[in-house]
Amino acid sequence: MKILNSNSKNFDKSLDNLLSKRKKKLKASSVSVTKIINDVKKNGDKALLKYERKFNKNNIIVPSVKQINKSIKSLDKKVKKAIDDAYNRIYKFHSLQKFKNISYKDKYKNKIDYKYLPLESVAIYVPGSTASYPSTVLMNAIPARVAQVKRIVMINPGYKGNQNPAVLYAAKICGIKEIYSIGGPSAISAVTYGTKKIKPVNKIVGPGNEYVAAAKREVFGDVGVESMFCGPSEVTAVCDKDSNPEWIASDLVGQAEHSDLVQCILISKNKNIIEKTRKEIFKQVNEIPRSSIAKKSLMNYGMLLQVNSDKKIIEIINKIGPEHLELNIKNYKSYIPKIKSSGSICLGKYSVMSMTDMGVPGSNHVLPTSMSSKYSSGLNVSEFMKKISYITLSKKGIESLGPSAITLANYEGLKAHAESIVKRIRRK
Repeated sequence: MKILNSNSKNFDKSLDNLLSKRKKKLKASSVSVTKIINDVKKNGDKALLKYERKFNKNNIIVPSVKQINKSIKSLDKKVKKAIDDAYNRIYKFHSLQKFKNISYKDKYKNKIDYKYLPLESVAIYVPGSTASYPSTVLMNAIPARVAQVKRIVMINPGYKGNQNPAVLYAAKICGIKEIYSIGGPSAISAVTYGTKKIKPVNKIVGPGNEYVAAAKREVFGDVGVESMFCGPSEVTAVCDKDSNPEWIASDLVGQAEHSDLVQCILISKNKNIIEKTRKEIFKQVNEIPRSSIAKKSLMNYGMLLQVNSDKKIIEIINKIGPEHLELNIKNYKSYIPKIKSSGSICLGKYSVMSMTDMGVPGSNHVLPTSMSSKYSSGLNVSEFMKKISYITLSKKGIESLGPSAITLANYEGLKAHAESIVKRIRRK
């Protein structure tokens, strides 16, 4: 892992270079997905099946109800119970994200209404193939259900024709009946443009690897996507002299095992804690099944930052805008008002990011990555809603407000606009 000290003359430049290195890697993926998207757009299910065979050794696009039920039946009861517990907490929390229609009426009896409407259809992308993320099903589907989206589609790559039973169970309790065993850019293209087997949707949400994220950027405009950049995971942990190096190391290694493009950053004023944590990371990363993935992530994009002041630490956090932020420090309350950019913030030594990743607390783990927390938020109910304005002008209202609109239209050189208003005003 790269070690930087804020007392160094080139600290800021070195940090910027390391952050931009990862962003360039993610953007480079866009080039390779265009061909796949266009192929599926043109050749439909034939092209879709070709890519499934190539990448997932999969011959099934639409799993049968019998196949799904058989898979779910094999699932351990403890796993079902854990998914049920997470479902209840996530549903309860997202049900509190209420939205309110607005109605305004002025003295001229002009009326403006602003109403929330659920989207007609969404596709939730759940990463799969050799991995399984039932928590991601819950994170995406539950806010869509709370918003009352009519059609929720799950796209989840299987491997050799099999999807993960926990993912299928999570889909079942979320009421998802339309499930496709597809993944990657080809799946994004299929739900955007449609095929004979798959009807297109209005919006696609959900996390994915760099190729999925690039594909979503490519099709945006033909279909809606989240307002955030939802790519490979990130965590930034801030610790002090009282932090437990073993705990902090496990938090970073835990995130690094997601993929080799994960960004793990440790920040502390204390050199001793950084060194102890570094040794723990080296020890723990060799003890996990996904060790090779985590090592690549930590070596290529991991950073250990020794920073000399709280002010500088906060400045760095806001620059990074991490997906996950852990404030494993005693004085975290003083940081909170000054942190403006992060997907979610875990406060105190017991608030571990891995808990939020599993969804058990109830918050959403589909969060902005690649610095997009500077302008966007994590997945929530409003992502599945659209808002429409309804304008009702009275005769007296247009006569009273019309002159101002006519003046502005003429000033902007829009003569026809002005005339359409003039024609409706009573002539004296």
